[in-house]
Amino acid sequence: MDIFKSGGDKPSSEPSLPSIAADKGFQDQHDTIAQANHYEHAPQKRISRWKLSKTGDGDTAMALFDEPESLEEPVDPDMEKKLIRRIDFMIIPYLAVCYAFFYIDKTTLSYAAIFGIDKDLELSGTQYSWLSSMFYFGFLAWALPTNLLLQRFPVGKYLGFNIFMWGAFLMIQAACRNFAQLAVLRALSGAAEACSDPGFMLITGMWYTRREQPLRMGLWYTANGLGIAGGGLLGYGIGHIQGALPSWKYEFLIVGALCCVWGVVMFIFLPDSPVSAPGLSLQRRRVAVERLRSNQTGVENKHFKSYQLKEAFMDYKLYLLFLAGVVGNIPNGGISNFGTLIIQGFGFSTLVTTLMQIPYGAIICLSILFFVFLNDRLGNNWRCIMIICSLMPNLAGAFGLRFVSTDQHVARLICYYLTGPYNAGFVLILSLSTANIAGHTKKVVTNAVLFLGYCTGNIAGPFFYKMEQAPAYPLGIWSMIVSHLIEVCVILVLRFLLQRENARRDRLQGVGKWANEDDTGSSERDLDATAFGDLTDKENLNFRYIY
Repeated sequence: MDIFKSGGDKPSSEPSLPSIAADKGFQDQHDTIAQANHYEHAPQKRISRWKLSKTGDGDTAMALFDEPESLEEPVDPDMEKKLIRRIDFMIIPYLAVCYAFFYIDKTTLSYAAIFGIDKDLELSGTQYSWLSSMFYFGFLAWALPTNLLLQRFPVGKYLGFNIFMWGAFLMIQAACRNFAQLAVLRALSGAAEACSDPGFMLITGMWYTRREQPLRMGLWYTANGLGIAGGGLLGYGIGHIQGALPSWKYEFLIVGALCCVWGVVMFIFLPDSPVSAPGLSLQRRRVAVERLRSNQTGVENKHFKSYQLKEAFMDYKLYLLFLAGVVGNIPNGGISNFGTLIIQGFGFSTLVTTLMQIPYGAIICLSILFFVFLNDRLGNNWRCIMIICSLMPNLAGAFGLRFVSTDQHVARLICYYLTGPYNAGFVLILSLSTANIAGHTKKVVTNAVLFLGYCTGNIAGPFFYKMEQAPAYPLGIWSMIVSHLIEVCVILVLRFLLQRENARRDRLQGVGKWANEDDTGSSERDLDATAFGDLTDKENLNFRYIY
């Protein structure tokens, strides 16, 4: 059964596309890539019906369609559902497993601490906190360059290479003999991982509609919790290894080796784009891209555009997302590195402490799934409200950790577990960035700045946890409370501004409640012409923000 209904087939006279009827199911992706490059450089006369960015080149998706009207081909709904399921299996498992390894890596130092790395390397004073932060210094230094390289190179291949290198750096950490060596390798690991979240956001944006993105982001980000739980089991198993090396070295070697293997898997099997995906026929590539028409954010463009860079830094959204990244990750920076020490302070043994992280990981998984599914049911413009709701348990848990007596171990453990759902809020913040920024250069720059904020928060977080304040860490707990309260304010401001801008655009175009007020606008927006022109959200008056 054709994925396109028969009435929507393109005429055979089209010179730029192979006949759909002749499609055998698996076309040579090099032809599509060559067409994509041609369309990005094509003269305006050839594609005059498309509304293009200021530089005159459009999205790679234009290689699949001759004219905007091609986007209106009827699609069989049942076959589209099957295609979405296929895309899910092509994309989500790779990102989810990778994300689990990312969080296991973030906790390797935490487990190494309870396995005695501080004594073996003679760490003193704030050196442990500096090791926690050095990872994010590397991430911070390489955030912008790696995002620009994500635009230049095939996304799947670039991610696979960096994941392999990140695993290699992690394995080498087992050979470190002092603080300086470990600090350098932690920074290199952070640089290798700097492409991960931005790359995942780009992939989610190029395969899914804006309505579908939070749920898919939630599915791969849920592996964050699986990584915590899996890291707890892995740490428990490694703690029982009776070998020639200290337990903390096995932690680095085993996790690093697994990451190297997964990097190779990603490099080989993760598709770079729906325009060139080898696992989809030409027909299905067209449908995969046509579904994104309403996004108005396109698939990708491989050329850096300086005017989009300038526009990004003049956009208030960039600074609000940066601030949200900072205050949303100060708690993460502390909990991910001091969580095991907080639990150990409740009186548990070293090995039991590793197991007590498993329920925490499960709570993170369930909370992310709960909030993204609830957001999916409610619709697009509930995201900011869902972010604020996800922070409420964290505030309650943080206040509990601060004021519940230290001899109430069970109550304090429950309060600690309540600090997990903030991860759901960060997932929805990522979805706000993906959904509300258009123009590929502007998108990668905004992603980079968002993760500069992410790094800043994670760098600052551990320094609020003073070793002399163990096991209660009152300053660290207050940093969580204040950060979440500021985050609520930032999200409310962002929601107000986006809502106001949508109303302004509706009024200018004479749509929505202004449709009949005057005759200066059109009651219908031409979404086809602007869908794949690599226009920024500011350039494209058809663009509507999601809040």
